[in-house]
Amino acid sequence: MSDARRGAFDLLDLRLREFLDAIAAEGPIPAGGAAAAIAVAMAASLTAMAARTSPDWPEAGATIAQAAALRARVEPLALRDAEAYAEVLAALRLPEELGDDERQAVLAGALARAAELPLSIAEAAADAAELASHAAEHCSDRVRGDALAAALLAEGAAAAAARLVEINLAAGAGDPRSTRARALCDAASASARRALSAIG
Repeated sequence: MSDARRGAFDLLDLRLREFLDAIAAEGPIPAGGAAAAIAVAMAASLTAMAARTSPDWPEAGATIAQAAALRARVEPLALRDAEAYAEVLAALRLPEELGDDERQAVLAGALARAAELPLSIAEAAADAAELASHAAEHCSDRVRGDALAAALLAEGAAAAAARLVEINLAAGAGDPRSTRARALCDAASASARRALSAIG
């Protein structure tokens, strides 16, 4: 499957095996950003399950609603991240006739846009980790491990997305988006530690 083909379809319409095959296929898209976004959606789903399985928890309904909102927010980012990186690849293949300055300007713009998507994924991941840690502290004992798994999935997704932001902005040292991405990663890690503490 070509890069262009993989960037064109909606990853959310794939069966799980097809999605895994698409990631494993030769070529750079879909890849890390899409995988991180799906991990956040999985974390939100686990958190919703933990809340639904905790009928005695007064905040369960609100947690389910927040988890659903997180899923709706992050699922489209999987495809958008793949599309943004496809623009970077296209910029790298621009003909030399355009001249170095013009090609570098197009590439810089594509990289900047590509950095915005993993930053959005990192933001959603930090929120998902916080919600999961809250669930781990309050949900039924029998699903507390699932809430912990959600927090750890979100933490991993935040770390991956934050690093992708830094990679795409490597030429722009001191970019505030890199600083923001690192802060989101730290916040997700703190939430995961709280979830671990809730397990005892």
